[in-house]
Amino acid sequence: MAERGVRGGGSGGDSLDKSITLPPDEIFRNLENAKRFAIDIGGSLTKLAYYSTVQHKVAKVRSFDHPGKDTEQDHEPPYEISVQEEITARLHFIKFENSYMEACLDFIRDHLVNTETKVIQATGGGAYKFKDLIEEKLRLKVDKEDVMTCLIKGCNFVLKNIPHEAFMYQKDSDPEFRFQTNHPNIFPYLLVNIGSGVSIVKVETEDRFEWIGGSSIGGGTFWGLGALLTKTKKFDELLQLASKGRHANVDMLVQDVYGGAHQTLGLSGNLIASSFGKSATADREFSKEDMAKSLLHMISNDIGQLACLYAKLHGLDRVYFGGFFIRGHPVTMRTITYSINFFSKGEVQALFLRHEGYLGAIGAFLKGAEQDNPNQYSWGENYAGSSGLMSTSPELYPTQRARSGTFDLLEMDRLERPLVNLPLLLDPSSYVPDTVDLTDDALARQYWLTCFEEALDGVVKRAVASQPESTDAAERAEKFRQKYWSKLQTLRHQPFAYGTLTVRSLLDTREHCLNEFNFPDPYSKVKQKENGLALKCFQGVTRSLDSLEWEERQLALVKGLLAGNVFDWGAKAVSDVLESDPQFGFEEAKKKLQERPWLVDSYSKWLQRLKGPPHKCALIFADNSGVDVILGVFPFVRELLFRGTEVILACNSGPALNDVTYSESLIVAERIAAMDPIIHSALQEERLLLVQTGSSSPCLDLSRLDKGLAVLVRERSADLVVIEGMGRAIHTNYHALLCCESLKLAVVKNAWLAERLGGRLFSVIFKYEVPTK
Repeated sequence: MAERGVRGGGSGGDSLDKSITLPPDEIFRNLENAKRFAIDIGGSLTKLAYYSTVQHKVAKVRSFDHPGKDTEQDHEPPYEISVQEEITARLHFIKFENSYMEACLDFIRDHLVNTETKVIQATGGGAYKFKDLIEEKLRLKVDKEDVMTCLIKGCNFVLKNIPHEAFMYQKDSDPEFRFQTNHPNIFPYLLVNIGSGVSIVKVETEDRFEWIGGSSIGGGTFWGLGALLTKTKKFDELLQLASKGRHANVDMLVQDVYGGAHQTLGLSGNLIASSFGKSATADREFSKEDMAKSLLHMISNDIGQLACLYAKLHGLDRVYFGGFFIRGHPVTMRTITYSINFFSKGEVQALFLRHEGYLGAIGAFLKGAEQDNPNQYSWGENYAGSSGLMSTSPELYPTQRARSGTFDLLEMDRLERPLVNLPLLLDPSSYVPDTVDLTDDALARQYWLTCFEEALDGVVKRAVASQPESTDAAERAEKFRQKYWSKLQTLRHQPFAYGTLTVRSLLDTREHCLNEFNFPDPYSKVKQKENGLALKCFQGVTRSLDSLEWEERQLALVKGLLAGNVFDWGAKAVSDVLESDPQFGFEEAKKKLQERPWLVDSYSKWLQRLKGPPHKCALIFADNSGVDVILGVFPFVRELLFRGTEVILACNSGPALNDVTYSESLIVAERIAAMDPIIHSALQEERLLLVQTGSSSPCLDLSRLDKGLAVLVRERSADLVVIEGMGRAIHTNYHALLCCESLKLAVVKNAWLAERLGGRLFSVIFKYEVPTK
């Protein structure tokens, strides 16, 4: 079956000869482990949802069981690594034309193995039309769900779990999608669903919403009147006609009524005074395109004004639009945006959703899965298995218009722990993790995309080398290369495909693709070796530091932090040095550092602060394994502890590049404690706490952190945050405002970025910030 493309069947007619662009097993992924289904069937599109268990490999670290053994005398590594199978949960959402319905149901039936349920939740008008077909093909009972409840549940889910879900549409911008950072509290909001008519719903909480208004003039009106006026029966063709029309040929404008006097009234002459107003007096024929455009403006303006009035009446400034009338069409999004801006004088924003088409299916799935309480978890978009948002603008991307024969995919992975905001953010609602928006910055976008393309060979080589015993590692690595290369090409043409494009999203997409082909931790053996070597040097470093006078020691500690941060295998300038010179070590890294004054240099201010009372508790986000965490971070932690400051050391929950993971940090801390009484007693007395961030990224999003970490930060009254590394302190969080003192430090290990910042390779960022009272 996997050899054939799925073809349209049944009553599809003209779809019989259209085959999809992917093999069916790449669309209905992991179907053999599907547990539960839901479906949303509209007039022309079907959205299928299912939950599956995904088995994938993870690299686990474990201490050797040799109590009392002196690791400094041994040549063996400080811990052992094993690759184990782990089962996680994934949500799959697939959108396809109704003409593929029968063939898709056949494929699902033939590949279902472990489904736990005998019921499929269904919503949408087509749930009635296709009920018998679904029950016959899948042998599952169709349980119909309320359309509006499903829409609201789906909308809440994507707004909570996908950071760049909502966007504004600006036709003349490049790109046309402007993504919004999700507010930490998504409620209340207005959902305007434009189907055949218009429903306006006020959503106040997860379970409380009310229908507050609507209109019979909606998408069905546009379609029906459009068909009568133009003899065009297909909705998408009608919108295509509208996109080419000039409404001013049909509509009466303000300047047509008042002439030049419109300026004295404070009105624009181009405003529509009367939709279709010219058709009553003109004795000529009007083009189909012009009539379709006039009709679109008439209905969009009416909906926009209605939505604006309800938003103002209920004191809401967030209005999300959805329904088949929208469906990603630029011409409808543009007219609604204009209407909302005009009638609200810019006070209310028209917002659209990347995954608007999936809301009903997501909601139906959640309704059917209530006993599993999926809302208690956080979920993250799996970029490796999702199609991303495509431009529908024919002028910008003509090749993307011919997508009716393709399937759109969305995959969401369940995260093991719930994610929340860092409580120390000054204003969570305005926090933006990323420093540079590559969607906006074309020059930076081209540089970083090329940079990631050029690094691909090295990543493939490292992935293969990490699994020397595997017979198919090279084959899987090549599949990884092809998939990630394909993602990069998509992002060259559609930088908005997965929301705002950033260095962080490029790194995260690469990690998702590596995991997809069972390369869970390509740097595990590199980290193991470097941790072992660094541990042997720890006592020598601390003895040297302890011999210094107080002021000299503070500078040495900071230089040690910075020198440790040089050891970043994700930076080509560093990996080239490490591969060509195996003797390159801590002292050599210090010599690479920029001399003071640094590119950003707040050290004198920091030193002055250290002369004052100790901080109560410091939260430190660590970066790399080996020299960085052991010879840079831990001596710095040790000094803070000696001063009387408690320390929370936060490390990644999962692997990314050579970043230290939480499980590795536990073993490293145990080894250091055996050598150092300050660290030993701090661990024993819980003045030093090791926690996980909830992230598996080389960057850091302070709005999506492990809930346990957030609770600890509150309990310990943390009053200092230290963020180290290029990914965490430059690519992200460089402009982050906190309500406590913060220290952001990194070595710039990319020549292009250094030049952009006004420095050179290995320039130093040392940014100490105190919030204004």
